Amino acid sequence: MKTKAMAAIAAEETVLGTETGIAPGKTKRRRAHRVSALASYIQATPLAVILGLFLLLPILTIGMVSFWDYDSVRIYPDFVTFNYTETLGSWVTWKTYLNTLKFTAIVWFLTMVIGFWVAYFLAFHIRSATMQMILFLVCTVPFLTSNIIRMISWVPFLGRNGLINSSLIELGIVPKPLEFLLFSEFAVVLAMVHLYTLFMVTPIFNTLMRIDRSLIEAARDAGASGFQVLTNVIIPLAKPGIAIGSIFVVTLVMGDFITARFMSGGQSASVGLMMANQISLLQYPAAAANAVILLIVVLLIVAAILRVVDIRKEL
Repeated sequence: MKTKAMAAIAAEETVLGTETGIAPGKTKRRRAHRVSALASYIQATPLAVILGLFLLLPILTIGMVSFWDYDSVRIYPDFVTFNYTETLGSWVTWKTYLNTLKFTAIVWFLTMVIGFWVAYFLAFHIRSATMQMILFLVCTVPFLTSNIIRMISWVPFLGRNGLINSSLIELGIVPKPLEFLLFSEFAVVLAMVHLYTLFMVTPIFNTLMRIDRSLIEAARDAGASGFQVLTNVIIPLAKPGIAIGSIFVVTLVMGDFITARFMSGGQSASVGLMMANQISLLQYPAAAANAVILLIVVLLIVAAILRVVDIRKEL
């Protein structure tokens, strides 16, 4: 029966191909291509649904709310643009964005330098793979606690009567406590570097571990010094990892508001802190407008990074 059914299908395809002028082999290939394309769409559907519900839909909602009107007690569904005009027309907003970009640039540079050398040490100076993993896991131990706990843990060290000031005074290095250590921009940068350095270490370490060691040996055999090997071989090959780590750090710092609030003592502003204050005052449309502007700024920075480095080699 199966043989007769298959013969009937083949005869039908032959007749169809004869009527349409298409060879039976081409008909089968087209059918297989359609089935393959349909299978690809079916496989991508769950991911598309998840991204649509949990990424695209919230962003569209924030964009819609940013055009709504509001007063001191409620918001009104409408289409107004003064949320954007007030935000972009205020010097306070521009100053806050510049301050956030300053924090981002400083933290990005420090985390990149520290993260690269930590990853370099783990990748090239630790020979045992087991010891590499142990030391890498040691770097992740602080992340077993929350960001707030790790951030507040700096207060006993940096305070006026903290460990650092007490030690400096007892050693006679300074006559009185240093005021800039806590509740200042220095404290904000220090806490952010502590919080986000691992996000730079991980992708750089992953990239360095993929470098073919024969390239380094070939450079040394050609007479290159250690510095030349670093600058001409290792760093260029580590650029994808540096780019991925930079994207992580930039996006995290640009949206951070808790660190700026607690570690500056309210003396320094950030875009995230400004949005948090607007939300606490029930100014949701204004906060949504700031969120849209912040998203555009972050996407522009990420686009600039991707223009410089092709991270598809890493992915």
